[in-house]
Amino acid sequence: MGDIEPQVAGGKVLWHFTMSLDGFVAGPNHEMDWMTGVSSRDGLADEYATTTGAVLGGRDGWDRYPDPGGIYGGAWNGTVFVLTHHPEDAAPTDGVTFLNCGPAEAVRIGLEAAGGKNLEIFSADIGRQLLELELIDEIDLHIAPVLLGEGIRLYDNPGGAPIRLHRVGTSDPASAIDVRYRPTAAAE
Repeated sequence: MGDIEPQVAGGKVLWHFTMSLDGFVAGPNHEMDWMTGVSSRDGLADEYATTTGAVLGGRDGWDRYPDPGGIYGGAWNGTVFVLTHHPEDAAPTDGVTFLNCGPAEAVRIGLEAAGGKNLEIFSADIGRQLLELELIDEIDLHIAPVLLGEGIRLYDNPGGAPIRLHRVGTSDPASAIDVRYRPTAAAE
């Protein structure tokens, strides 16, 4: 999203994902291979690596990708917190703390560890819970030019009330974002 200011380290709770155009942040079973070949603006990973003090994720995602050294291509170094109901069966990993507490307490712990930098939320379910608790300061999305059709939605809350958002960095915070893509077969 080249139309926004770079991220800054401000002690924020930042829900951050690359998302498919149809609203999925991971494929079925947390698969991420759909991101292969998707490019980002230059310096984006370094921007987040610099402004992130700690990461909070969920157990399902962690079990699928248990590598704290792989965050932002290895450019980031910090503490990863994994929120789980069963920390006793998690394999101990350097730089990872398994938490069995409520999401608000996990945020408190994560922000303290972030040391004034941002706490990034890498879980759709935890992000939804924190949004309901009004603990999300910003949502950063990078929309990938792909339609997945199924998987893990960024925000899945059947029957819940809509959550209105204000767009950051524009004179009209209720403005929509306009994107235009062509299917690759039509673009060739």
